[in-house]
Amino acid sequence: MISKLDFVAVPSQDSERARAFYVDTLGLRPDDMARFEFWVGDTCFGIWEPEKLGMSFEPSKNAHAALHVDDVAAARAELEAKGVEFSMDTLDTGVCHMALFTDPDGNDLMLHSRYAPHA
Repeated sequence: MISKLDFVAVPSQDSERARAFYVDTLGLRPDDMARFEFWVGDTCFGIWEPEKLGMSFEPSKNAHAALHVDDVAAARAELEAKGVEFSMDTLDTGVCHMALFTDPDGNDLMLHSRYAPHA
């Protein structure tokens, strides 16, 4: 019935600030036709401002978007050099590395790289 993920909605209180973070800091590919949409592979991230629709703003918590990188340590170091703060040491689960951080609105994100199959 469900065949794919169309987009991930990312709540923000400042769409321009969020755009700068996702494009300039994270390096996501901006959409050619929508200023506040960005691409990670075939998945679109869409920035929206709930307060402009009469809804209260709440950051997305505990549903980390897992952003694939080949080397978590190298990607983390690059983002830290750009001022991104990570919430803890990089996690090693025995099959992958994960490094948790937030965007400027407090939405949870992670760098992720699987290095072994599930046991």
